[in-house]
Amino acid sequence: MITFFCAIGHEILYFIQQTGKLFILLLRSLSNVIKPPLRIKQTVEQMHSVGVNATFVVALTSLFAGMVEALEIYYGFHKFGAENMIGYTVAVTLGREVSPVLAALMVAARSVSAMAAEIGTMKVTEQIDALRSMAVDPIHYLATPRIVATTIMTPVLVILSNIAGNIGGYFVSTDVFGINSVAYIKNIQIYLTMHDLTYGLIKGAVFGLLISTIGCFMGFETTGGAKGVGKSTTKAVVVACVVILITDYFLTAIM
Repeated sequence: MITFFCAIGHEILYFIQQTGKLFILLLRSLSNVIKPPLRIKQTVEQMHSVGVNATFVVALTSLFAGMVEALEIYYGFHKFGAENMIGYTVAVTLGREVSPVLAALMVAARSVSAMAAEIGTMKVTEQIDALRSMAVDPIHYLATPRIVATTIMTPVLVILSNIAGNIGGYFVSTDVFGINSVAYIKNIQIYLTMHDLTYGLIKGAVFGLLISTIGCFMGFETTGGAKGVGKSTTKAVVVACVVILITDYFLTAIM
C-alpha cells in the first residue's frame, strides 16, 4: 500500500516538474521574440510549414465536418420546421467550437509531431549541444520561430476551416435537402455576430501557442536515441490533443 501511494506521489511531482519546465520554455521563447537577432527567416519558413502546407488537410476535414453538421442538425430542426436556421447553427458552431478545435488538432497531428521529431533528433545527435558550443541559444534558434509561427498561422487555418465548413453545410442543406439558399444565407447574416468569429480566432491563437510549446518541449526532453524520438513524438501529439480539449472548455467558460 505504501509503495502504491509513493508511486502516485512520484507521478504527481513529475507532472508538476514537467509543467513548470514547460512554462519556463514558453516564457523564455516569448521573451526572445524581440530579442536580436530576429529569426525572421526561420519564422517565415515555419509559417509556411505549419500554415500553407496544412491548408489542404484542414480544408478537406472542415468541408466534411460542415456537411456532417448540416446532416445532423437538419433531422433535429425538421421536427420543428426550423430548417432555415441550419445555416446560422452550422456557422456559429463552426466559428465558436468546431473550426478552432479541428484546425488545432490537425496542426497537432501534422506539425507538432514534426517539431518534436526534428528537435528530438537534434537533441539525441548532439546538434543542440553544438549550438550551445557556438554561443547560439537553442530556444531562440529552434523554439521561438516555431511557437511564433504556429500562434500566427493557427487562427488563419481557423478562418479557412470556417469557410470550408460553411461551404459543406451550404451544399448539403440546399442541394440535398432543398432548403432555400437565400433564406439560408440571410439567417447567417442576421444572427451571426463578429463575436462568434472572434472567439474562434482567440481560441486558435491560444491553441497554437500551447501546442507548439508542447512540441518543442518534448523535443528538448528527448533521450534514448531513435526510440526516444519516437516516444517524444507520440507523447507530443497525445498531450497536445488533450490540452486542446481541456483548454477549449475553460476558454468557452470564460468567454
